[in-house]
Amino acid sequence: MDFQIPSETKELLGRIREVMERQVYPLELEFVKQGKSFSAMIPRFKQTRESIKAAGLWAPQVPKELGGMGLEFCDHALVSEELGRSPLGHYLFGAQAPDAGNLEILHKYGTEEQKDRYLKPLARGEIRSCFSMTEPDRAGSNPTWLDTTAVKDGGDYVINGRKWFTTAAHGAEFAIVMAVTNPEAPPYARASMIIVPTETKGFVHVRRIPVMGDEGDDYASHSELAYENCRVPQANLLGQEGGGFMIAQERLGPGRIHHCMRWIGICERAFDIMCQRAATRLIAPGKPLGTRQTVQEWIADSRAEINAARLMVLHAAWKIDKEGLYEAREEISCVKFFVAGALQRVLDRAVQTLGALGMTDDTPLAMLFRHERAARIYDGPDEVHKSVVARRILKGYGIQTG
Repeated sequence: MDFQIPSETKELLGRIREVMERQVYPLELEFVKQGKSFSAMIPRFKQTRESIKAAGLWAPQVPKELGGMGLEFCDHALVSEELGRSPLGHYLFGAQAPDAGNLEILHKYGTEEQKDRYLKPLARGEIRSCFSMTEPDRAGSNPTWLDTTAVKDGGDYVINGRKWFTTAAHGAEFAIVMAVTNPEAPPYARASMIIVPTETKGFVHVRRIPVMGDEGDDYASHSELAYENCRVPQANLLGQEGGGFMIAQERLGPGRIHHCMRWIGICERAFDIMCQRAATRLIAPGKPLGTRQTVQEWIADSRAEINAARLMVLHAAWKIDKEGLYEAREEISCVKFFVAGALQRVLDRAVQTLGALGMTDDTPLAMLFRHERAARIYDGPDEVHKSVVARRILKGYGIQTG
């Protein structure tokens, strides 16, 4: 693996860094410190998005024919780190989850009609979407065990069930729903993905779920949904019937890399805030906080963990580029739990270094701490990924762990 970043990639990262400093961080200040709702900020966000489009920096992960930058996976990973330094970065550049993952699967599996109606306006940032899989009464760690059903009736599917932690459902134009269509099939072939416009009768937005006291709104929220005899045409099926789990795995593999690089961006931002505080906060006349050995250890440990995390993720991205998702599945699982853990530790050290200030919204740390604790849970909890990695390793030693 060549660790040298190409000169054109360095130039691109520099341009993105400049936009972040000049346009994104000032908006973040209003959103986080001044406590404005996401929906109240949308007019300002739209202006910034148009400026980013005009600069040719829109949607780094989207193919050029759809108006994006069409970056290779490793380059996108590096860009994702830069964008991850702000909670608004990915959204303002058109690279936000869950839209990014939905774009990928619509591009690969969508019909021409589905692409015209959903993919193209989504790629242009004219609409938003959500991905509706996790259920309140079923373990999210077992995505083959779902209660939500989609039963054929004439030319339609009739969907019934409940979903929750559906990110960005509030204000979304459509959902991609995982529902059981083939209950008698083997577990991995029972569910399908179906596109459901959110204006459909029977699509019920139950509530926005408060996350550690923060309900959020619009894109910056997670919702509980109910599907109550929700009827959509069978033409809304995405890919093959019974292929939902396979498509989900394709979607979640790259998505985990995107999340990990975003988390590294968060780590770098938290690290910078921590170091600035250590250098400027006086604990006695002429004695900054950074003169304390404990704080020095926090800084050294954080630097080492961030560097290690970045190299692991870039190696996984490189392997995906070279050998494909299947061959990189062990690396993907490793980076998911390793980087999520590093993120928690770096954020915690930064909050501790800032003391009482770290608990306030005068910096982005408290918001990041609230929402990114979930990093060790979503897209597969740490424990599941560790078990998967260990089983694969032990299989090479002749042990079948079940």
